[in-house]
Amino acid sequence: MTKKLTFKENMFIGSMLFGLFFGAGNLIFPVHMGQEAGSAVFWANLGFLATGIGLPFLGVIAIGVSKTAGVYELTQRINKKYAFVFTVLLYLVIGPFFALPRLATTSFEIGLAPFIDAKNQTLFLAIFSILFFFTTWWLSRRPTKILDYVGKFLNPVFLVLLGILLLLAFIHPLGTVEQSIQPNYQENPFFTGFTQGYNTLDALAALAFGIIIVTTIRNMGVTKPADIAKGTIKSGAISIILMGIIYTMLAYVGTMSLGGFALSSNGGVALAQIADHYLGTYGSILLALIVILACLKTGIGLITSFAETFTELFPKRSYLFFVSLASLLACLVANVGLTNIIQISLPVLMFIYPLAMTLILLVLIGPLFKQKPSVYRMTTYFTLIASILDGLNACPDSIKQTNFIRHLLDFANAYLPFFKLGMGWIVPAIIGFVIGLLWSKTKQEVAITE
Repeated sequence: MTKKLTFKENMFIGSMLFGLFFGAGNLIFPVHMGQEAGSAVFWANLGFLATGIGLPFLGVIAIGVSKTAGVYELTQRINKKYAFVFTVLLYLVIGPFFALPRLATTSFEIGLAPFIDAKNQTLFLAIFSILFFFTTWWLSRRPTKILDYVGKFLNPVFLVLLGILLLLAFIHPLGTVEQSIQPNYQENPFFTGFTQGYNTLDALAALAFGIIIVTTIRNMGVTKPADIAKGTIKSGAISIILMGIIYTMLAYVGTMSLGGFALSSNGGVALAQIADHYLGTYGSILLALIVILACLKTGIGLITSFAETFTELFPKRSYLFFVSLASLLACLVANVGLTNIIQISLPVLMFIYPLAMTLILLVLIGPLFKQKPSVYRMTTYFTLIASILDGLNACPDSIKQTNFIRHLLDFANAYLPFFKLGMGWIVPAIIGFVIGLLWSKTKQEVAITE
């Protein structure tokens, strides 16, 4: 008799997946978006949810229906060289170079920096990042325990603490949603919110966490691929619904906070002001616990998925080696500072996100074109060209103003639809998809077997 997940087991896995997804950016970006969007918060939040929960859910479904173990196996539908490069880049972005260091710096700057003198913060950030990544290293050494650590303990505690703060903000609101709209949200609040959702990194994480979900379900005794796929999708639905509710509440709390505070430089500052308003010093302590827990549980997931995938790519090295490597590199990068990490990461995100989105969509509609490799390849190659332009457009002005790059961007602005919205990849992806379809029919190509 084949084993299937019970409702309770799906809830625990859903809790674990939510815990893995919901980290630092998931707290601060919706709040800041709410402040900037003002009375346009509904449409901005809708756009944010499209990339913040819609794409991650599609990513979870893609892993489930593809019946693969993770992103490397999935991306081989394009070709093995691309799969290797894309997988390494993806895990470096959500691992030691961007997402992992951001967890430590965000939890420090929001949770602890308000209690520390400015001149001592560099030293204390170094100490905190060492302690933070030692903890994540310790809890990541045994991947089979991640369901217990995150799904059954850390995430429920986090939800209770965050629920207290959100409840106070809605029972005693600082203002209404009828607040002024910042210029970047006045014309296209939906699309601005859509690109802001990139910052959560969750569409990338959905692909990366696929290996954790599949491994966890298998460890619970489920072996039939169809049952693993169903369990993955059900657990994903639980986590995504919960994320959508909390994102929406945070966005509206951000908008209402303008009734008591000026527009903040980032969502972390706004959250600190809100917590202090309602609970004073206790609010600062509560927020510190919320942020550190959020970052800790996501850090465990990112290090675990990084180590499991790199063990697959480089089998001569052990799982523990890659856990240690990710922890050490992230600890070093964390001391660059939150602002610098976000500035550096934006061009990379604008480059890699379209490639991840088209991969997810191709897997989901794959039965329509019988999973033919040419469709995967041509769609990806055309998207790749536009992704490079989107990435360059997000670079600092010092890079954008060089003659060659400026001419490229001027051309893209003039001839590439949606480029100004940060979505110049859409039309090239469609063109590549159509060419791939025609090519596959001409070649009488053999379909990919799942």
